[in-house]
Amino acid sequence: MSGPRSTSDPHPAPDTTSDVIRWAAFSCVLVPVVLVWYGTSLAGAAGTALGLAAVTAACRVLLRRSERCATQRGGRHTKEKTPVD
Repeated sequence: MSGPRSTSDPHPAPDTTSDVIRWAAFSCVLVPVVLVWYGTSLAGAAGTALGLAAVTAACRVLLRRSERCATQRGGRHTKEKTPVD
């Protein structure tokens, strides 16, 4: 049986946005390497890397903006609690 939880949690919530961005940046490097390995031209692989980097940057901006909005509003459900079926 667990006791009451303290307000200061020793394990803060993980920053999942940073994890997603790290994996996306990793793929921006890995995908062009694999493309060159399998015979794609360097120009094609470089174009792919630039495209992936642009998408990653846009997603990073949108994820951070979403986090800020959720923090300001206090989470997803602010007005009413949705009943559970």
